Amino acid sequence: MPLIRPKKIVGVSLKMYMDREATIAWANEVKFRLAEHPAVVSDYLSIFVLPSFPLINDVKSIFQGTKLNVGSQNLSHEDSGALTGEVSPVVLKQLGCEFAAIGHYERRTHFKEDEDEIALKVNAAYRNEITPVICVGEATYIDDESAELETIAQIQSALLASSEYKDAPTVIAYEPSWAIGAEAPASPDHINRLCAAIHKEAILLGLTKFRVIYGGSAGPGLLAAVSTNIDGLFLGRMAHESEALVEVVDEFWSESHISRVS
Repeated sequence: MPLIRPKKIVGVSLKMYMDREATIAWANEVKFRLAEHPAVVSDYLSIFVLPSFPLINDVKSIFQGTKLNVGSQNLSHEDSGALTGEVSPVVLKQLGCEFAAIGHYERRTHFKEDEDEIALKVNAAYRNEITPVICVGEATYIDDESAELETIAQIQSALLASSEYKDAPTVIAYEPSWAIGAEAPASPDHINRLCAAIHKEAILLGLTKFRVIYGGSAGPGLLAAVSTNIDGLFLGRMAHESEALVEVVDEFWSESHISRVS
């Protein structure tokens, strides 16, 4: 029986928590536990992992022959040039990166990336056929429509400088900064409201191949409360224990069966 709902996506950023040995061990465990998982094999769920730059090739080699994807945590806005310390999107694509996180809260704050820089990086991703994972969300907790306005403004800024965004695969990650690294994610009502607003805005902007995912202390147990308005989850430290990632994938597969029955 064909799946009723579109493909879902789960992303995992390893940030800078694991050394090479730990990353390789984690990737092998994920491959062992998830490469043949029915949610992945059936194409109901796509999984992407963002390791540290030097370890992309290690993880890509481990995932070779599976449907598990590898991406980068960042990229340069230029393809080449005198940019010491930057990483070219051309090289990332050559390494097999399919996704790149852009505009994460930590990049915006610690590295002072502004909206213009983020828009240039989104363009670089599209130009090199890398799916941008555009991270957006309000800077402080707001429980009224100004949260939607701030988040939508970030989406517009990231996309509207591009001529390619409408028909290119795009992931929009709603990650309110106040929920990143917190004891609990944003409330289901808040997530549902913001992600519904993002869906609406994406359609108004003409995006045809987009997914909206939630990040910010996301983990097992969240999906059942927010599955109506999200297409996936963006996981951080919660998924650095592979068992938690497996639990999330199991929840998506269970949710797919509910969708097919209803």
